[in-house]
Amino acid sequence: MTRKDQDKKKFKEALEELEKVVEQLESGELSLEDSLAAFEQGVKLVRYCNQKLTEVEKKIELLVKDKEGNLKLKPFADVDEEES
Repeated sequence: MTRKDQDKKKFKEALEELEKVVEQLESGELSLEDSLAAFEQGVKLVRYCNQKLTEVEKKIELLVKDKEGNLKLKPFADVDEEES
């Protein structure tokens, strides 16, 4: 399995675990201590997923047309800044 596949799998697993944590918290069946522990775990998972998404975003390049209609590669961040 390649590193890309492993990262994708880890991201997917983290996201699934985060969904379970949210379900547990929303159920209202956890004690205060367990809710706090679940919340802390959820924050860690959110940070991990956010980090992975940021890494991917930095790698994305989009094809965009310049004023003459020619296609060229442009980093994702540059495209986002132009739209602001």
